[in-house]
Amino acid sequence: MTVSSATSGELDRSDPETEIAKSVRRNSNWGRWGDDDVRGTMNYLTDELRAAAGALIRRGVSFSLAQSFDMDGPQKGWRRRTNPVHTMLDTGTDAAAGIQGFPHGLGGADDVVSMPLQCSTQWDGLGHIFDHGKAWNGRSADKVVTALGDAITGIETVANGIAGRGVLLDIGRQFGENGELPDGFAITTEHIRETIDKQGLSSEVTRGDLVLVRTGQLTRARRDGWGDYAGGAAPGLSFTTADWLHDSEIAAIATDTWGFEVRPNEFDVAFQPLHQVAIPNIGLFLGEMWDLDALAADCASDHVYEFFLTASPIPVTGAVGAPVNPIAVK
Repeated sequence: MTVSSATSGELDRSDPETEIAKSVRRNSNWGRWGDDDVRGTMNYLTDELRAAAGALIRRGVSFSLAQSFDMDGPQKGWRRRTNPVHTMLDTGTDAAAGIQGFPHGLGGADDVVSMPLQCSTQWDGLGHIFDHGKAWNGRSADKVVTALGDAITGIETVANGIAGRGVLLDIGRQFGENGELPDGFAITTEHIRETIDKQGLSSEVTRGDLVLVRTGQLTRARRDGWGDYAGGAAPGLSFTTADWLHDSEIAAIATDTWGFEVRPNEFDVAFQPLHQVAIPNIGLFLGEMWDLDALAADCASDHVYEFFLTASPIPVTGAVGAPVNPIAVK
């Protein structure tokens, strides 16, 4: 039975801890797939659903939904998050100078990248956020993630499975000015439902879907500069959408923003309260900093908002998040 959810106007802005606890009681999935589960909502995305999603490929046009991984990214050093540092180990200059030591004229190039795993387009894994010392499925956080990494729900546990039906909800186009929501705009369940109604049947959200929410903030950052894109004010999902995220039984959801949920958050003093419900309690995978603009333009052109989406993370063993180059194919 679905329990009625709170609306933004009903939240007690002064008491985030109580509001979070109420939402957790309504939306916890602990034990839903057994005490040993490590995949959370990815359990909704079955082999049958992946096979059916293949039929959504009609034109063969594909879109990379990744931002660039380079020094020109948005990171400003918050909690030691920096932009990628790309260093060449061997170059064409070395080859032309004949100093690489290979026989019969062979030359080559090689390189290395140093970066935080969540500095650009990425998935949050289930070990990324805790609720009062508890990780996904009720495990003690100190038994899940240590200095050696996430030994139980590391991102590698879903490396084979994030492929299926993608659905774009272009909320920026529906409610923003010139397709862009202003910073601080809280996307409610009503905004989600109205966007689905306006976009039509191809954007109906069903069990196991990979939902993409475009706010237009990345469009603005590209035009005006990064500013506080990484960690500052942003449009995003309202805390009150936790009930919809749970009840819709989606496998994952991603946005074009740094933090997925609206910033500033909807309480007087809080930090990412929707994460606190969604990841350790619902078991939901969250994607951030996805580039949805080209896909959104195509969807608006042909009025088809569903597609085959493959978005497996780099399987860094024990990682609590990982980069991804999502590909949408229509």
